[in-house]
Amino acid sequence: MKYLFLLYGDPAGDPAEPAAVQAEIDSYWAYDKALADAGALLDSQALQGTETATCVRVGADSGRTVTDGPFAETREILGGYYLVDLPDLDAAVDWAARCPAASRGTVEIRPVMEFDKPDWWTDPA
Repeated sequence: MKYLFLLYGDPAGDPAEPAAVQAEIDSYWAYDKALADAGALLDSQALQGTETATCVRVGADSGRTVTDGPFAETREILGGYYLVDLPDLDAAVDWAARCPAASRGTVEIRPVMEFDKPDWWTDPA
């Protein structure tokens, strides 16, 4: 079963000192390696800050609105994700609890919906 771990955290709590930043990066590299060694890691990426985001909305008239954002009234923002392949939700919870993001924020676990792909579909990977 594929699961997406969505990593949320408060950027105000991000480390500022270079050694602390490197220690946090190293903790994610160790987590990535553990997932990879377990054969569970499909993809993982950090996201740039919300100040780089762009939102697109299409109205009933098919008119397109493009804005900077998002501008949610929350301290926790989406900072990255892991796409993993694990046997069940219990395993996903165990792995999410080991993620460095869980100690400073929230790791949301979402099962990935899988569909039979049409003949024209080619896997981008």
